[in-house]
Amino acid sequence: MISPSTTAASVKILRLPQVCEVTGLCRSMIYQLEADLRFPQRVKIGVRAVGWLDNEVNAWLTRRVALSRSKDAVSS
Repeated sequence: MISPSTTAASVKILRLPQVCEVTGLCRSMIYQLEADLRFPQRVKIGVRAVGWLDNEVNAWLTRRVALSRSKDAVSS
């Protein structure tokens, strides 16, 4: 979520190919996770264009890594 102190210069929008590259997920999985409210919601940036906030995608990735690491520690 963008806080009031966030400036336009610090906001970066990722388009779908970039999100796929960063996450390693395919387009359909990103949309499925988003529909299930398990992935950040897209932002409408034009009439026919959407993107995802870079910081939200990175926070999602960080949570996924932390969750994976905690499950690995329990099962080891």
